Amino acid sequence: MFDNLTERIGKTIRNLRGVGKLSEDNMAEALKEVRIALLSADVHFKVARQFVEQVREACMGQEVLTSITPGQQIVKIINDELVKLLGEGTSGLSESRPLKIMMIGLHGGGKTTSSAKLARHLKKRGIKPLLVGCDVYRPAAIDQLETLAQQEEVLFFADRNSKDVPSIGKKALKYGQNEQAGVIIFDTAGRLQIDQDLVGELKRLHDTIRPDEVLLVADSALGQEAVNVASHFHEEVGLTGIILTKLDGDARGGAALSMKSITQVPIKFAGTGEKMDDFEVFHPDRMAGRILGMGDVVSLVEQAHDKIDQDEAERMAERMRRAEFDLNDFLSQIRQVKKLGPLDKVMGMMPGMSDVQVGDKETRQMGQTEAIILSMTPFERTKPGIINGSRRVRIANGSGTKISDVNQLLKQYNQMKKMMKMMRGGNMKRLQKMMGKKGGGRGGFPGGMPGRF
Repeated sequence: MFDNLTERIGKTIRNLRGVGKLSEDNMAEALKEVRIALLSADVHFKVARQFVEQVREACMGQEVLTSITPGQQIVKIINDELVKLLGEGTSGLSESRPLKIMMIGLHGGGKTTSSAKLARHLKKRGIKPLLVGCDVYRPAAIDQLETLAQQEEVLFFADRNSKDVPSIGKKALKYGQNEQAGVIIFDTAGRLQIDQDLVGELKRLHDTIRPDEVLLVADSALGQEAVNVASHFHEEVGLTGIILTKLDGDARGGAALSMKSITQVPIKFAGTGEKMDDFEVFHPDRMAGRILGMGDVVSLVEQAHDKIDQDEAERMAERMRRAEFDLNDFLSQIRQVKKLGPLDKVMGMMPGMSDVQVGDKETRQMGQTEAIILSMTPFERTKPGIINGSRRVRIANGSGTKISDVNQLLKQYNQMKKMMKMMRGGNMKRLQKMMGKKGGGRGGFPGGMPGRF
């Protein structure tokens, strides 16, 4: 979502390299470009103006340290100001039990899905969730929430015979108490625009259940309108936090950069995709790092810990150490990496890799590699050396690929086997020499991204 902003700020920083001191003259053009970048990303004009002024004040007259270039120094200054803009520190949820959370927002913003994602997130942390269907207007809204609750194996409550939302909330509290729920999440109705009927209903529900948290689910694609919506809801109901959805989309990102500054309400969570586990705690410092192209290794490690089978990873590492790695292991590795999400998202979290172009081509190649291996017999995957010409023709036909694609995969596999044997034998000099001659592999796995690095 922040690709354009990252590119424009990165260009501005590169233009400052080689300057001995940050002065008013060399900063004027740079800050003009930063301001244009923020405005083009749909950041509120007041926020953009204030941000540029704060960066200017922090930069003016600062001597460049012997170990830091002006480019590096301004990266730190802009990073610090971005963190302030997004909200310093991580804003957690209340520690009250049962924790009562009221989810509000406009129609189509993703409240129902975000409610289920939040329930899943809290369940993984040992808290027993209850999802409550309070959207009595949208067709099938309650059915959708019930389906998601069943899918995530969490408690669910609804009263399909009632249109009295405060009454439903009161009954849900009693049900949650009986079931010893640790958190009760109320999924409320939305509208295409804010109206007094909606606000009045939310206020009555608020007075009945007295929530510990009131979270606005805001579609980041709304841009500045999302900021206006947040401000209005905050004035009427009193928000305690924001959940930004669709951060994986092609929106310009202005909502994320403007909301905290305008509303003074922290962004607590972010929806980063369509899957139920594409939901994460919002860390301002990590998001600032992503915007500036510095990556987010901590989040990547956390995702790997949550999504990758640790036992399988250890088993594979042991087989690689013993040079017993076969194509079954290669297939397992592909599937483990796919769990981390789209390749471009993974690359964006790696420092210095945000500008590496990873798109549909690389994703297709990863799928193609998987298809080739799946077109082999179990014995062929275990003993790739038996794959002769006729077998390669059959595998290519079965996977919808070319014989050259099969040959390339087998060639890469053989190179990997050689490397593992050298590592096992301690012949590191020969391995380093070999690594210097070899190019990238296919599919984004050991051997490298195809034709990239």
